[in-house]
Amino acid sequence: MRTFPFTAVVGSDDMALALALCAVSPAIGGVLVRGEKGTAKSTMVRALAALLPPVDVVDGCRFSCDPHDPDPACPDVAQHAGTSTLRPARLVELPVGATEDRVIGSLHLEKALSAGVTEYEPGLLAAAHRGLLYVDEVNLLHDHLVDLLLDAAAMGRSTVERDGVSVAHAARFVLVGTMNPEEGELRPQLLDRFGLTVQISAPRDPGLRAEVIRRRLAFDANPDSFARRYEVVEREMAARIRQGQADLAGVTLSDAALVKIAEVCSVFEVDGMRADIVTARAAVAHAAWHGRTAVSRADIRAAARLALPHRRRRNPFDAPGLDEDLLDAVLGDQEPDPDAPQPDEPSSDRRPSDGPVPDGARTDADGLPEDESAAAERAGAAARDGRAARDGRDGEPESFEIRDAGPDVAGGPDRDVAAERRPSAAPSAGPDAGGAATSSTATSGAAFRTKLFTVAGSGEGEAGKRSRAITSLGRTVGAMPLVGRSGGSVHLTATVRAAAPQQVSRGRTGPGLLLQHDDLRMAVKEGRESNLVLLCVDASGSMAARKRMEQIKTAVLSLLMDAYQRRDKVALVTFRGAGATLALPPTSSVEVAARRLEDLPAGGRTPLAEGLLMSREILRLERIRDPRRRPLLVVVTDGRATAGDDALRRSRRAAALLAAERVSSLVIDCESGPFRMGLAGALARSLAAQYVPLAEVGAQALAGAVREVRDVGDVRGSNGDGRPAGRHGRAAGRNGRAAGRNGRAA
Repeated sequence: MRTFPFTAVVGSDDMALALALCAVSPAIGGVLVRGEKGTAKSTMVRALAALLPPVDVVDGCRFSCDPHDPDPACPDVAQHAGTSTLRPARLVELPVGATEDRVIGSLHLEKALSAGVTEYEPGLLAAAHRGLLYVDEVNLLHDHLVDLLLDAAAMGRSTVERDGVSVAHAARFVLVGTMNPEEGELRPQLLDRFGLTVQISAPRDPGLRAEVIRRRLAFDANPDSFARRYEVVEREMAARIRQGQADLAGVTLSDAALVKIAEVCSVFEVDGMRADIVTARAAVAHAAWHGRTAVSRADIRAAARLALPHRRRRNPFDAPGLDEDLLDAVLGDQEPDPDAPQPDEPSSDRRPSDGPVPDGARTDADGLPEDESAAAERAGAAARDGRAARDGRDGEPESFEIRDAGPDVAGGPDRDVAAERRPSAAPSAGPDAGGAATSSTATSGAAFRTKLFTVAGSGEGEAGKRSRAITSLGRTVGAMPLVGRSGGSVHLTATVRAAAPQQVSRGRTGPGLLLQHDDLRMAVKEGRESNLVLLCVDASGSMAARKRMEQIKTAVLSLLMDAYQRRDKVALVTFRGAGATLALPPTSSVEVAARRLEDLPAGGRTPLAEGLLMSREILRLERIRDPRRRPLLVVVTDGRATAGDDALRRSRRAAALLAAERVSSLVIDCESGPFRMGLAGALARSLAAQYVPLAEVGAQALAGAVREVRDVGDVRGSNGDGRPAGRHGRAAGRNGRAAGRNGRAA
């Protein structure tokens, strides 16, 4: 089947460069491609496989050993034949639903049970050795599988210690992961493990968009004819990759260049040393790609643009980005000295070049030594200036060409979500049930850590980190027949116990077990699942006081952070004025939820019933789409209901409907002041929900309340029915808090 040519893709220069560098030097650690849907991410990755050089493999080796440099620790070394075969580089695709056994390999179950032989069955990592491993929607892959992939990509080996098997084999491949950030982000720890990252988006220029359509229609109409138009440039690209691989070992990375790389990483305040190492490797690969024999300023700049943006995130709601003005200021105008002493590096007669080298031409870099004190002073000033005012650039390429990284910043402009949060300068008109009303928008404070609270009982949802569940990961708690189960790991002991009584009737006379399909037993594992956290937030006039709304947003933002860390899906319903609004449908992207929360206005009457009914409808639809994912409804309100006729009674009926459907719920009471109505407590009883009363709506108060939530109806500082305990109860609460502070001090 014909694939769309790599060089025919329009407007993805950064991605093309990153893929080319990893093809030249797989030790970089792979590429993560972030982009919206429909931006040819998968198309380019699949097209890259056709450009990779063919590989010579030992006949009879399941691990694709190179006959000129075989792996002495290869599990198949005893079966290595004296002949070899030249075959194309493989493109191995890892599906989102892959299991750990399929990824790293496992015990060959059939041979182990039938013949009593312990034999390792290779997985996808072995199949991808010396080729390309592609993971589409890598952000939807479970974290522990992503860890396995990135470990193998970084180390070049895969080690298996399980099921009585101890195996290590080579696993050097070009790792490429693609993802749509709208469907959820990777954890910063996993982002850091990817060598390079690029952010791509559809071109906005009508001419470029028209060219994309023109080429796609031509390819669909006649793939062979379209591919022939690009045969020459495809061959040139493949030859350039082969030449880059051959030249890689001859590229000199001088001490001056190393110091400059370390200086760049230090100024951008990246964590750890992986950024420095990856930037150095990428700079060397970039020099080899352009035919240079020494790393230049342009190589360091290109490498930093691809290796640093995703490593600058400090929390999950920060967007990756890089300030190119700061980068240019740190790099300066002069080249690293190519004549710096290199005690362990061989000399070369080839001369370096600043840019692409057409027809074998070479130009001299003319680098001059740079005064270290001046460089340090300039770097410090650049860092101060860059932190004082960061900005990004935006632009679109005019045509397809793999160019050095330019103003199209990989990962987007340097942007801090927290810095974008801003209050409205003045209130604006907003709807309410009784006519015109005013609304305002408050900002949120810094998010804080909340303690785990869960859905009651045990579920069977996707593996996560919140509620107890029977999942594909965790500790083994039992076994069950294979019937009705689509996957999982085999419970060997239970399988043997099921088959043993049947051996005589099946005529067994020698070693090994005679197995039948009905003997197989699958392991039942208990772990944690991810849930749907539906936030139903009161944004009415009673919440509009600037301090109160700011504290509510801070609390909800903290719950979103907790949902992100526990791999939950989230949804946001708000109610104010005359009705409720689905601010965010159920999604794995809590970053989008955080942005919607920041823009949330407050004002108008309180349609509590409408908010609860909309939440019920969202949960009903989500139950149809994903019946295994259990919901947790979090209602943030003071319990008032003022919109429409008989508003309070209607809100109680809506709560009773949710309780009848056994929806796990949490009510956070935002009522404050000396005189309280206790309406949120009554709402919690109607919902059969956990009830968290707060003396005042504050981030730290909410954190303490969430830590105290244990059972439904556990109400701290109340009479047990949701009403405040009066003067004595408040005094006891103050004494308890004082005792807690004293205890912590002790």
